[in-house]
Amino acid sequence: MKYLALIIILFSINLSQKTDKLNGRYNYLIEEDNSYIQKDKITFNDSVFKFDNKYLPKGKISYGNVILLDNFINTDLIISISKDQITKDTILFNMHDKQSSSANYLDEVVGKGKLIRIK
Repeated sequence: MKYLALIIILFSINLSQKTDKLNGRYNYLIEEDNSYIQKDKITFNDSVFKFDNKYLPKGKISYGNVILLDNFINTDLIISISKDQITKDTILFNMHDKQSSSANYLDEVVGKGKLIRIK
């Protein structure tokens, strides 16, 4: 009986744990001169994203304390998203350059932008 209760508890804990992942289609806007300019549309599917522009490469999404979009437009640009932004329809993000002179390129922000969910 103890084992049955333990199995039920473990099973219910496993079902209640939900990993938030980026899914869906978004407009991608970049901040320039204190205004946002729409650049393209992006489709997210678990750990991969792709632009509507077929000439831009697919990228990878890394989920951790901060969500990182690697291979964003070019191989040197990486996007960081705060984990609390995932559930929102408008997601704010920071851009970082891997070729940055700082010791940790995630410490230096080279640009900002928004992802706006397309419903």
